[in-house]
This record gives sequence, C-alpha cells and structure tokens, in this order.
Amino acid sequence: MSIRLLIVDDSAIVRRVLAQELGAAAGIDVIATAPDPYVARDRIVALRPDVLTLDIEMPRMDGVTFLRKLMQYYPLPVVIVSSLTPRGSALALEALEAGAVEVIAKPGPAYTVGEMSAELVRAIRTAARTNVKAINTGRAPIERLSMTATTTKVVAIGASTGGTVAIRSILSAMPANGPGTVVVQHMPEGFTRLFARRLNECCAMDVREAEDGDQVVPGRVLIAPGNRHLVLRRSGATYRVQVTDGPRVWQCRPSVDVLFRSVSRYAGANAVGVLLTGMGCDGAAGLKAMRDGGAFTIVQDERSCVVFGMPKEAIAAGAAEHVLSLQHIPAKVLELAASEPGSPDGSPGGAPHRA
Repeated sequence: MSIRLLIVDDSAIVRRVLAQELGAAAGIDVIATAPDPYVARDRIVALRPDVLTLDIEMPRMDGVTFLRKLMQYYPLPVVIVSSLTPRGSALALEALEAGAVEVIAKPGPAYTVGEMSAELVRAIRTAARTNVKAINTGRAPIERLSMTATTTKVVAIGASTGGTVAIRSILSAMPANGPGTVVVQHMPEGFTRLFARRLNECCAMDVREAEDGDQVVPGRVLIAPGNRHLVLRRSGATYRVQVTDGPRVWQCRPSVDVLFRSVSRYAGANAVGVLLTGMGCDGAAGLKAMRDGGAFTIVQDERSCVVFGMPKEAIAAGAAEHVLSLQHIPAKVLELAASEPGSPDGSPGGAPHRA
C-alpha cells in the first residue's frame, strides 16, 4: 500500500520538483501539495495523508507553529525539509523538539533535490512507520533524579529517528554529577552543536558538542558532531574522545556502532550502553560487543519508541540486558552506574529484563 504524501512548501518550484522526484519513488503517492499551513490544514482534513513534508519559513504561519498545532490536534508523521542557514538550523531543531520525525537539509541556495532525493525518500518511508503517539509521550517532563556520589563509569547512548526527544528526556533527568556520557544521535552536520546547546539549557549536566581530546568525566555529556564519528579512548585512568572521519557505517556518520565498539574496547565492564529509538540496525552489534565485554546494556521498548528498528535488532542480537520504557531509563542508568562491574545484572547473555 502506497504512502499518501502531502508536500507543504511556499515555493512553487520546490513543490513541483519534490512532487516529481518523490512521486517517482516506489511506494509513495503524492496526493497533493500546499503553499502554506492554512491550505495544508484543509487538505489534511479532506485527504488524510499518511506523511507530510514541511518547510519551516512560510507566509501566514511558520512551520514550527503549524507543527505544534498539528501534533496537538491531528498528529501525523512530519519530515522537515529545511535550508541549513544558521537561523534555519535553529528552527529545524525546534521543529524536532516539537515532534517532527526527521530533518532533511536542502543542499544550498541553488536548490536541487536530486542529491538529497534518496535521503528524503528514506525519511518518508521511515516516517510512515513511526509511532506518533510515542513522539508526544516522549516530550512529557521527567522528574530530575539525584545521585549520592559521582562515578567513573562511562554511559554511551545511541539514537536515530525520534532520538532528539528521547535523549532530552533522559539527560534532563540526570543530576549535575551524573556519569560521564557520550552520545551519538544521527543528525546532519550543522545541527549537533545547536542540539548540544539546547540540551545544556535544560540539563543539570554540562552538555557540549564533542571536540577531539575532550575528557569524559562525571557531570559532562559529549555529543558526536554531525558527519564525524565519535570514539572513546583511554589513557591510564582517564577517558577521552576522538573525533574522526572514516567511512560511514550502516550509511551513518556518526555511527552508534563505532562509538559502542570503542566503549567496549576501552571501558569494558565499566560502561552502561543505551540504545534508543531509530530506524535500521546501527548500534545493535556494538551494544552486543559491550554486553559481551561485561557492560550493562539498556534498550528502549517498542511502546515508547518512535521507530522500533535499532532496539529490535539489538534485542534479536542478544545485546539487550534491560528493555525499558523511556520514562524508566534514567533511573536505571543511575542505578547501573552505581553498581559494581560483574554484578548479576551485568553478566552477559540471558533473556532481557523488561519494565
């Protein structure tokens, strides 16, 4: 069954090009286009599309405001198609926080959809499979937890589609002295620095975009830069990160697998791995390596995932020690970070614990 797509963009040229490119993709049916949110609203009610592509800067009502109203009254999977200007990046990230499934960057001022059409098709197919209810649930506030002592454990978090909201939910619940944390979120270059800044505004921990050589210490969160891999290294008792190029893994850079494998190698049982919502299988093999190395591992459950792809693959691979809803993950991370390596919960193998 084809995905019924509505394209919302104020540019007639963009609407025409997108309709032509996306309409030619297998399994996608462009049922209509709209020049602004008011026209889009009427066509949503009349045509009931499965997925929307949405521009941000439009006349009469901006895309972020429209998205918030849509998610409140008529939730639909939305893919943002945005220009990577500094202002546009901020608005696009705000759209992710408001409930968009994914952001696809327009290539530049001379708009040509050819170089990004494959990525946009993939995003639309992913959006059609998302759990929109989980997007709204994930934005619910989580009470900040306390931690009686700092820890030298390393927490590694990986996520893709829907991950911006999930990561914010977890990190905003962490205390100021929470365990040193490294994060890979699949996100375009130019967005991750702003993502880190916005997280820093709502979290007690210090959140920043990772730079080569940054130390992983209690109270600090390092976000992998867009289009760069993040790797954990160890020198004596000190953990640091390396920001590298290198080939894409599972078509991703940064890759969750790259991070998790390095954590397995250099932190071993002194780590907690968390794999969150996302399409595909990135992170499953790396999380399995972490569990085999004695690390504690957590996977987000299907009900609270926007897309139950990466977590499902991790469970199938035997990588998941705990399968938890998003709201229960922060407390479990702190509990495991305070546990001794080799405790019963940390032993490799066996069926996962669910909550």
